[in-house]
Amino acid sequence: MPAQARPTPPADSRGTRAALIFALTAERLTIFYEHGQWLTEAQGASFIADWLRRSERSLSLADRRHLSALSDGLARQIAGSLSREAGLYTAHEMMEALDPNHDSELARSMMDECARLLDAD
Repeated sequence: MPAQARPTPPADSRGTRAALIFALTAERLTIFYEHGQWLTEAQGASFIADWLRRSERSLSLADRRHLSALSDGLARQIAGSLSREAGLYTAHEMMEALDPNHDSELARSMMDECARLLDAD
């Protein structure tokens, strides 16, 4: 008997929003450490739209920009509180954790932080 595919949660669910903040924070940190630049809020919103489009989901531009702003704040906080080496490691671990087969204590704690950001918002 084939395994049942889990339904994709709606784009506006808490879990999806936290996952989008996590993924965009990882992307922002990677770009910052590799190129010394920060994504703009609009660029972040475009990343989110592209990711959601792959699963035939969407969020309003206002929602995407808001999630982009939350991820920007988190990414800058991380970069400002860690050494370059620790920041590179964090960005790498977060990018690796985008693969559902990768398990990481650091990534789990970062995902919890993303959920807390949403709850505090």
